[in-house]
Amino acid sequence: MRDRDELPFAIISALFVAALVVCNLIANKFVTVDLGFHVFVLSAGVLPYPLTFLVTDILSEIYGKKRANQVVISGFVGSIFVMGVLWLGAQFPALTDSKVDDATYFMVFHNAWRVILASMTAYLCAQLVDIRVFHAIKDRTGGKHLWLRNNLSTITSQLLDTVLVIGVLFLGEWSMSQMGGAILDGWSFKVLCALVDTPVIYGIVYLYGRYSAVRP
Repeated sequence: MRDRDELPFAIISALFVAALVVCNLIANKFVTVDLGFHVFVLSAGVLPYPLTFLVTDILSEIYGKKRANQVVISGFVGSIFVMGVLWLGAQFPALTDSKVDDATYFMVFHNAWRVILASMTAYLCAQLVDIRVFHAIKDRTGGKHLWLRNNLSTITSQLLDTVLVIGVLFLGEWSMSQMGGAILDGWSFKVLCALVDTPVIYGIVYLYGRYSAVRP
C-alpha cells in the first residue's frame, strides 16, 4: 500500500474513534429529534454513533475485514483509556476557583463508567457482527450490490447494539414499555441514518477506486 493511502485510512480511523468516544461521554443526555414524520426520543450519544458503522463499512469495503477489525479493537481500547482518565480525574480535588468543581464533575461523569461499559459491550459485539455480515453478503453476491451489504449489515448489527445498550443500562430501572420504546426509536433512527449514508459510501468507494492505489 502506498504512503498516500495511509493518510485517508488514518483520518477515517480517527473519525471512528472520536465518534465512539464522544458518543459515550454525552450518552447520559436524552434529546428529541423531530424529523416531521416522527419525533425520536434518543440518547444524545446516538447522534454521532451511526458514523462508526458507516466507517466500518467503508473500511471493510476498501481495506478488508482484517483492517476493519483492527480499527474496531482500537476504538475499544481508546474508550477504556477514556474511562480510566475520567476515573483518574475524580481522584484529585478541584481547586476552590476551578470552573468545574467536584460536584459538577461528579454529576456529569459519575455514571460514565457504567455507560462506557454498557456501550462497549454492545459496541464490540455489534461492530464485529456488522463486519461479518457485510463480508458474508459481499461473498454471496460476488462483490456486487454495495447498497445491500451496507444497509443489511448495519440494520442487523444496530438492532443488536441498541437492545444490548438499553438492556444493560436500564433493566430494572425502566419499565419494559419504556425500554421497548427507547429500543425502537434508537434502532429506527440508526436504520434511517444507514439509508441516508448509502450515497456517501458509494461516493467514497468511487473516489478510492479512481485516485487511490487501494482497489475496493
